[in-house]
Amino acid sequence: MKSLHWPRKLAAAAVLCVVALAQTPRPGESSLELEPSLFVQLPGGKTTPGAVQLVWIPEPLEKYCLGKTHVQCASMDFCIRTTTKNVSTCRNLPVDLAHLPAYPPDMRPRRMLSIALIPPTRMKGWDELEDYIARAPKGRLEHFSQQARIKAKVTFTRTADDDGFRVLEILSVPEL
Repeated sequence: MKSLHWPRKLAAAAVLCVVALAQTPRPGESSLELEPSLFVQLPGGKTTPGAVQLVWIPEPLEKYCLGKTHVQCASMDFCIRTTTKNVSTCRNLPVDLAHLPAYPPDMRPRRMLSIALIPPTRMKGWDELEDYIARAPKGRLEHFSQQARIKAKVTFTRTADDDGFRVLEILSVPEL
């Protein structure tokens, strides 16, 4: 019987090593915890019932995204960052491209980021977020709105090529 415990301990140790390696930053990658305000939206298209989309918009772009859809805001974000501004995406923007500000080099994040959260989850603050979404007017969650912002604790990761984030906890949701 004792010999059966050894493979389990080895397997548990292997799992812990994999988890530790997965959390170790790769060369050229930096990671830190932040508490940004994220926009809450219902994901477009066919999605899992109860799914929530959290969107982190670079601060210079936020005011232009208010009242716009995710697609419209993502298009503006693309056009700010692209060097080829004469593509159809940039010609059909809801605002004049000349009025969109350039992002500073040290901008966090460097582009619009979004993540879908799919229930069930044990994340702290998830129940409060689900309650807010259930009671919020649907239109508020289809277009970016100041009344649909949450505060979250996230792990922000920056590599040479891109930025990313992972939500650790929902800190606060708006009141209705």
